[in-house]
Amino acid sequence: MSLFEELKARNLVAQTTDEAAVRKLLDEGESTFYIGFDPTADSLHVGHFVAMIVMAHMQKHGHHPIALFGGGTGLIGDPSGKTDMRKMLTKETVDHNIECFVKQMSRLIDFGEGKARMVNNGDWLLGLNYIDFLREVGVHFSVNRMLSFECYKQRLERGLSFFELNYMLMQSYDFYMLNKTYGCNLELGGDDQWSNIIGGVELIRKKEQKEAFGMTFNLLLTSEGKKMGKTESGAVWLDPEKTSPYDFYQYWRNVDDADVINCMRMLTFVPLEEIEAYAKLEGSALNPVKERLAFELTTLIHGKEEAEKAQGAARALFGGGKDAANMPATVLTPGDLTDGAIGLLDLMVRCGLAPSKGEARRLVMQGGVSVDDEKVSDVAAVLTAGALQKGVVIRKGKKVYHKVSL
Repeated sequence: MSLFEELKARNLVAQTTDEAAVRKLLDEGESTFYIGFDPTADSLHVGHFVAMIVMAHMQKHGHHPIALFGGGTGLIGDPSGKTDMRKMLTKETVDHNIECFVKQMSRLIDFGEGKARMVNNGDWLLGLNYIDFLREVGVHFSVNRMLSFECYKQRLERGLSFFELNYMLMQSYDFYMLNKTYGCNLELGGDDQWSNIIGGVELIRKKEQKEAFGMTFNLLLTSEGKKMGKTESGAVWLDPEKTSPYDFYQYWRNVDDADVINCMRMLTFVPLEEIEAYAKLEGSALNPVKERLAFELTTLIHGKEEAEKAQGAARALFGGGKDAANMPATVLTPGDLTDGAIGLLDLMVRCGLAPSKGEARRLVMQGGVSVDDEKVSDVAAVLTAGALQKGVVIRKGKKVYHKVSL
């Protein structure tokens, strides 16, 4: 199976600027391509996973990736898919976030000599002369056409700043600069980047009279059309300090039956023939498939040792055991207690089991919280210092466990 056909079979291809040309480029050539990552946080998250997997597939087939970090664009923020303007970051924060991205991406992408490049668009954007930029780039963009794109139309209702209107020009200029500097002739991105990618393809054609191409990949969505990678306590991060390997494993172990096969196709390197066999299974027969998905992805991001620990802890808990050694844990200090105790609702927020006391209260009232296998129905329940010194295990729902000690 050709690379393009495999990407399509894995539900990764959304749109192309010229399918025949992109197919030929992927299947016959050694293209240099890029994907952009704006460093808006100090960790990549599940939403970036598809981009990293596509990049890895491309590299395995002999193509040359450029990971473009937004040291310049990250100071503005992409309005695509956003209802409000992003928070502006300092240059120091952006630089720190880029360092974190590099470490995480290196698990999937080989940045060795001649393999893949890491480039920062701050190298050319931060030193731009605004008048020169308008004359060189702005003249090629129609505001009327820009405002017809979905990424801007949805913001017009809430208010679109001129600050953000520049983003498409900057991303297009990125492609132009990478094309001139490294011969990059293909930009990849999530399907919400389609209009920005078109802008770059057209800018290269107008300024250089050269062909360049774009391809978008499908976003990671549930069968109900919602973005994956969110939990009650927030995003699922690739940084083990923000989302533990155990919680990361559990996220994938607990995906809905309707989503597990699509996740296997899009996010793993498991052969398609095996995945198609899995697709015939239903109900409880899918549980081993979910374990395989969770193990494969945890191995990719955190390594095989952490994946084995997470799987061992999960199996022990599902089997009724109490292998708490690899369970997510929180250690309290005396300062966390009031009069030698802490309320269960406060404790759940402190441990990240609920984003707020209101949500914790709802979970308790619905019978979804247990402490050491005893269901708790009293929202005013407290845990004493004595109990916490022995260590307690809080369970939320059927599958989320957390150890707390003092």
